[in-house]
Amino acid sequence: MSRTAGNGSVTRRLIRRETRGDLPLLACLAALVLALTALCAWAPAFAGGQEDRALRQRVDAAQSQAPLISLSTTPEVFDTQPPAVDMATLLGAGRTLSKQLGGGAARHMSFTGGGSYDYDQASLLSPRPPGPANTSTQLTVSYLPSARAHLRYVSGHAPADRTPSATAPQIALSQTTARVLGVRVGSRLTLEFAKTPGVQNAPPQAQLVVSGVYRTTAATDGFWTGRETLDQPSRHPQERSAGTVLAVRGLVGLDAADLLAGAGVGGPRVTWQLRADLSGASLDRARALTGPLSQYSVDLSAALCQGVDPITNDIACQVDGQTTGPLLLTDFLTPMLATFTAQDQQARSLATFAVDALAAVVLATTAVAVRLLLRRRQAHLRLQRARGASSARLVLLRCAVAWPVVVTAALLGWTAGQALAPTGTSGSPQPVPAACATAVVALTVPLMTWLAVREPRRPGRLRRSRRRTVVGRRLVLESTVLLAAAAGVVALRSQGPDGILGAVPVLVALAVVLLLLRISPLVLRLVLRQARRGRGTVGFVGAARAAHDAPATGLALFVLVLTLGTAVFGGLVHRTIDDGLTTGAAWTTGSDASATVSGTVASTGAATTGIRTAVQRLRVLDLAGQADGAAIPQVAVVTVDPRRLAAVAPKSPLAEALSAGTRADASTPLPSFLSPGLRARERTGGFTTTVVNPGRPPVDLTLKPVGTLTDAQLDDPLLGPVTALIPAGTPLLITTADADRLLPQQASGSTVLLLKGDTPAGTEPAALRSAAARALGPLARIRVRSETLDSLRADGLTRGLGTIYSVTSLLAALTGLLALALELTLTSGERGRTTSFLRTLGLGGREAGALHFLQLLPLAVASAAGGTLLGLLEPRLMAGTLDLRQFTGGPAQPALRTDYSLTLALVAGVTALILIAAATETVLARRRRLGAVLRLT
Repeated sequence: MSRTAGNGSVTRRLIRRETRGDLPLLACLAALVLALTALCAWAPAFAGGQEDRALRQRVDAAQSQAPLISLSTTPEVFDTQPPAVDMATLLGAGRTLSKQLGGGAARHMSFTGGGSYDYDQASLLSPRPPGPANTSTQLTVSYLPSARAHLRYVSGHAPADRTPSATAPQIALSQTTARVLGVRVGSRLTLEFAKTPGVQNAPPQAQLVVSGVYRTTAATDGFWTGRETLDQPSRHPQERSAGTVLAVRGLVGLDAADLLAGAGVGGPRVTWQLRADLSGASLDRARALTGPLSQYSVDLSAALCQGVDPITNDIACQVDGQTTGPLLLTDFLTPMLATFTAQDQQARSLATFAVDALAAVVLATTAVAVRLLLRRRQAHLRLQRARGASSARLVLLRCAVAWPVVVTAALLGWTAGQALAPTGTSGSPQPVPAACATAVVALTVPLMTWLAVREPRRPGRLRRSRRRTVVGRRLVLESTVLLAAAAGVVALRSQGPDGILGAVPVLVALAVVLLLLRISPLVLRLVLRQARRGRGTVGFVGAARAAHDAPATGLALFVLVLTLGTAVFGGLVHRTIDDGLTTGAAWTTGSDASATVSGTVASTGAATTGIRTAVQRLRVLDLAGQADGAAIPQVAVVTVDPRRLAAVAPKSPLAEALSAGTRADASTPLPSFLSPGLRARERTGGFTTTVVNPGRPPVDLTLKPVGTLTDAQLDDPLLGPVTALIPAGTPLLITTADADRLLPQQASGSTVLLLKGDTPAGTEPAALRSAAARALGPLARIRVRSETLDSLRADGLTRGLGTIYSVTSLLAALTGLLALALELTLTSGERGRTTSFLRTLGLGGREAGALHFLQLLPLAVASAAGGTLLGLLEPRLMAGTLDLRQFTGGPAQPALRTDYSLTLALVAGVTALILIAAATETVLARRRRLGAVLRLT
């Protein structure tokens, strides 16, 4: 018992003594484990927060323009006698419909706006609009309470939600609509609505009184998109007969539907808008909504729709006691989430490259630290081995020293990472990767210890065969790495990145290092030959020592190459995204700012001092080829003024090409530029189209192609705002603004105004917005390039990816420097003995410093060249999977932009570190006395 207790106390004292002697290297291991575990706890939560932010930005922007989720139905007014509907109750009942959402999703959905309703177009019988241009007038009656905040009444008042008894329903019209119809406040409108089959034999008629005339106000949230007819009437050809239909829209009060139902008018289309609340963990909430939303329509039908309408034989539903038609669900949130998931997956893939590279650098640094730890204890381990200690005992002793430090550092890192990680996000700390990283570092110690203290093989006679075996194993290993790297690159390019293929850049880095290790001895031998012919001995000895030590520096070279390659790759991604954001903002706005309205309208308002403008009008026309008469339907025709376009962008390739346009009339062909697809469909000759002006005879227009648009012209930012309005694959034709007086104004199509500021005051967002609103009116959707660029840069995915690369690159750089310092410390003894031996032969201090520098120079050159090559090669190898367009916008994949300043700074940093190491070793060598020098030799 006493002997056992004595052995235990001796072992404990031995462990404590070993720990005190290895504190610096154990601290290095602890720092590596702490960084890894802290990153595993912090990074997922941070990335989840950025994903939540990006999704909220997209959803909020979409919901500000139109509802992403809506329910609609039509009330049945003829199931009672007389026909009736309680619209206030029906609209209020919409708030209870969210209860049918399962899985607790109802907590994240809310009804906004109180609901709205719209009638089908009704014929305006009286008064008839003045002028012979219109053969009929169609009026759409709508109840839209959300529009009240965007209106200003110039006369009268808003329609009453509770109409006084014995009076007609009230309606409000825009100032332009009232002027076109020739009405004012107090005028009565007689409308004829469509009859209900099976109930009515004649169309019902009703009267409405104009209660107010309003003027629309500008909205920055895109409210007026799709609602332009509330302000501007539109005209379109009458079907099945000659003539033009004037289409207008007016606003009524809440109980207008009740009064119209009493007059025998069928029920309107009632719409409830649902708003998704994605605060907090937005991505988790959105995913939790998609399941219940996919079953929402079925659940509503099962709960509320059990009967059959006796008139239409369609499904009948009961909403708070009111009989309605089927409930229809419109869901745009699920497709938006699918699109965002694809974008998020690409961002995660790019982040995986950086994280895997950091893990490889840390693992390699761990190996260097453990190797140095064992080198320092080499003599002690040999002594213990000579005294009879077994390999297992020595391995357990090293584990007893290192493992408590590793486990303690892992717990501290995990705790620190959790403390720094944001809470309430869709991401959560990942304990499994943290445990795996800790286990790998911990197992590195016994593995390398066993390799160092295992029983050596007895020397035999077949040394040459063993040497061949070693060479063969190296060739097999190198071939395996090269084949694995090639196979990984091929798989990465074919199927895209995933959790496993994210480590392909590490394999590529290892392949680069193997090539450098094969090439560097050859280069050093050539240098050695030249140095042998020289007079001095410093160059020859330095080259000889560098060639001798080259194979032993493989691990340090791998760390430096991978660190530099990851940093260069991260800088390339940063630079490419940053330049791409600028290009994307320019493509979105076209110039300093752009304004877009529906319809081909004329620009109004006086020119603003210091701001140049150019107008683009988009129409969709049916063309016919002059050569063969083949019909080409749905061609996007854009009219521009080349001189104004050149004034906005003097260096634009599109403006330069269009400058050949000349004035035209109905008998002169219009000069036109065609997209390659349209030119391929009509290789010779021009195009014709028939233009119909209301109240005028048709005009046959001829378009003469004068050129085909090149890729540079199609990607010109001036076309960005108008191209965004054209569906993909639509043929495009651009002609001069001289055609505008021949082409009629249409309610369809769009008008885009480009604005360019000449002075600093003219480029201010407020000045650009004011000028755009004066030119195109308050309904214009205005985009300012500086604001768009800020919005793109603030995107959660872009910022998260940049932060991940910055953090991992910084940690990889610090880890790489640590690995290099450890490697230099590990090999400093050999260099010190060489220098000491030469000093005994009369080598001077300056020559000794040069010798130190020459011995370390090949490592610096190889790492700088390999790291730069790796950082520049990786994006080209992953060209098919490195899709950065979703982060930048713009018409095409942004060109890869290398951050040369960062690359030079990294190379300079490695070179400076080598110089500092050489200087430090020289200073330490000078301090040694003759006795120490002789002992080293």
